[in-house]
Amino acid sequence: MPTLTSRSIGLFVFACLWAFASYPVSLQAADRPNVVIVITDDQGYGDLSCHGNPILKTPNVDQLYSEAVRLTDYHVSPTCSPTRSAFLTGHWTNRTGVWHTIMGRSMLRENEVTMGKVFQDAGYATGMFGKWHLGDNYPYRPEDRGYGEVLRHGGGGVGQTPDYWDNAYFDGSYWHNGTPTPVKGFCTDVFFDYAKKFIKTQKEAGKPFLAYVATNAPHGPMHAPEDSSRPYADQSVNLANFYGMIANIDDNVGKLRAFLDEEELTDNTIFIFTTDNGSSSGWKTFNAGMRAGKGSEYDGGHRVPFFLHWPAGNLDTGRDVETITAHVDVLPTLISMCDIASPKDVQFDGTDISTLIEGNATDWPDRILVTDSQRVKDPIQWRKSSVMTDRWRLINGKELYDIDQDPGQQKDIAAEHPQVVQRLTDFYESWWHELLPTFAQETSIYLGHPRDNPARLTSHDWITTRMTPWNQQQVRQAMNGPANTGFWNVLVHEAGEYQIRLRRWPEENGSAIQSALPPGADVPGVKPYRAAQGKAIAATKAGIQIGDQQQQQAIPPDTAEVVFNIQLPAGKTRFEATFETADGTKFGAYYAYVERLPTATK
Repeated sequence: MPTLTSRSIGLFVFACLWAFASYPVSLQAADRPNVVIVITDDQGYGDLSCHGNPILKTPNVDQLYSEAVRLTDYHVSPTCSPTRSAFLTGHWTNRTGVWHTIMGRSMLRENEVTMGKVFQDAGYATGMFGKWHLGDNYPYRPEDRGYGEVLRHGGGGVGQTPDYWDNAYFDGSYWHNGTPTPVKGFCTDVFFDYAKKFIKTQKEAGKPFLAYVATNAPHGPMHAPEDSSRPYADQSVNLANFYGMIANIDDNVGKLRAFLDEEELTDNTIFIFTTDNGSSSGWKTFNAGMRAGKGSEYDGGHRVPFFLHWPAGNLDTGRDVETITAHVDVLPTLISMCDIASPKDVQFDGTDISTLIEGNATDWPDRILVTDSQRVKDPIQWRKSSVMTDRWRLINGKELYDIDQDPGQQKDIAAEHPQVVQRLTDFYESWWHELLPTFAQETSIYLGHPRDNPARLTSHDWITTRMTPWNQQQVRQAMNGPANTGFWNVLVHEAGEYQIRLRRWPEENGSAIQSALPPGADVPGVKPYRAAQGKAIAATKAGIQIGDQQQQQAIPPDTAEVVFNIQLPAGKTRFEATFETADGTKFGAYYAYVERLPTATK
């Protein structure tokens, strides 16, 4: 038997102490709750059978409802990108720079710390599946913001301008960790399937995970699997497919929850189901007694479902939380519930509501919250705004409603309660003037950054006071013709020689600039964006302007792109690209590919 020396004894003791010290850390990591978030698009509070919808059937979400803590007075923004920015950062929408869904106002400012980043820094595996809508270029993409596994479409929906060309809810291609990847099946099914693969991988690796499943459904255009829409065939085509998309989501929620059961993950998984704004299509049929729908400052535009289920946290019995809450509360609450570190130097606009959810809150303050719908180039004070408490809603700074007595917001009682109006007005004025200096902090698309070179720019992000061609049907139709041009805010990451390729049609299509396109194939439901005829434009020259530099070139017949080479200094500037016909009619270049060329070596 070998003799133990003092050195070997010391090494043995050190090894034991190291193993002992390491064990609780690993155990703690394994015991952290997983988080699964399902957030749907354009589905309102009334678009669930558990909330009383007399037509739509959602048995799986109804089952979750019966087992979950329900925030019954939970508010978001009235449209999609703004909600997502607040939900993922805990900051007011207007603070994040995301107050619109297009025109460069849907890109989440670089200084914002996302939920993905917070959880990634805490040792979680992080995955994002579906709709991002907070920027399609560096540094705004989910893969740049803390998500290690990503499958997403482009822009705000399948078939929008930044999306892969001719996508239409079935099959197509999505960006998988930055690379366009062909898929088979209906979009919602694909996103849930990728989420399950991610979860399975993390379970096998022994890592806690955050899975953010953000469906583009039931956002228009209205396409659904025929088996899902068939039960609603007596409705209009639009509503039948809207409800069909929700039925498909419901089916996927049921399958995902069954998968978590099979993988023995349900007990320690915080499962959240919510939506991003009021109903776009179902609210006129059933709206749970609320006024208006998507885009509205009234409750129907921004009061949405929020269900949370977590058996290990004793949150698996149906219970309502009637206190007013909001999207800005979600991140600070999950940080608390998962016992992870809050990001340094970040002060949340939201509040940790875990005690409300757990039923332990005492002396909860009479909070005031604000939501608004800007959808303009630059925010406008009081525009489509709601200043809210548990009881009151001040609308546009003028109308006052007692939500306890008048949930449908039909009787304006501002004249009867001047003190309430003044209190809410004072809060809003303070809120607005705090945010006002931040509005000038415009986001810029990086050019020449190693993580996104070449950069692919689209008309979705043109900055203009008009409407931009934000979907592929509008690109096909050369929407608005000469009136519809704009510029991109860009940041040249590094000085050097850049190649700029202007295209009418994106690379994956390859058609000539002047050419027309035939309509694309139909899919179940309404006409897809790709079914529009692609209009020919008789462009004869192309031009670019970046800062004070301008170049023009003739467009040869039957060419797919015009190529410019230009020396660019580092820094922020504006970039405009146009096509022009012989009679002087101008069209914006809907797609531009910008690449920093390698430095020549001697």
